[in-house]
Amino acid sequence: MNSISYSEFVEICDEFCCNREQSLDFAKMLDESGSVIVLGDVVFLRPYQVAKSMNKIISESIASPNDPRRRELEQMEKQKALIDQKAQSLVRGELYFGLGFLVLQTLGFMRLTFWELTWDVMEPICFFVTSIHVVLAYGFFLRTSTEPTFEGYFQRRFKVKQKKLMKT
Repeated sequence: MNSISYSEFVEICDEFCCNREQSLDFAKMLDESGSVIVLGDVVFLRPYQVAKSMNKIISESIASPNDPRRRELEQMEKQKALIDQKAQSLVRGELYFGLGFLVLQTLGFMRLTFWELTWDVMEPICFFVTSIHVVLAYGFFLRTSTEPTFEGYFQRRFKVKQKKLMKT
């Protein structure tokens, strides 16, 4: 018999102790000393066998250095690093395009405000354009559950580009 239930273990301890509290303390002391191993409701009476079995399982699960799976993993990690690098450059390009768009929009509004039209005409236009930007950011949040910050945009677009590159 290699294991018993915890209740049986406490009953055996009761036979050698004066009261229930002392038997529970004795059971705990046996567990802490390593004489038995208590896992949930099971008590292993021969802990060296458990250790031996665990050692065998762990040694079998560790891959050898010339295991073909290890080489395959290294190759896949290299591919993923290339995919991540390409996805990052694509997303940075998108973000720089967005920066260029916003700079051109601001320059256009400045020209219209100070040379072509007046602030009285441009104020409502600027208000509505800004409102559209806020609505787009809120729509991004609703669709992706990602906060509409530049980092949030970057992470979301990176995942999308990464997934698309992995499929190809």
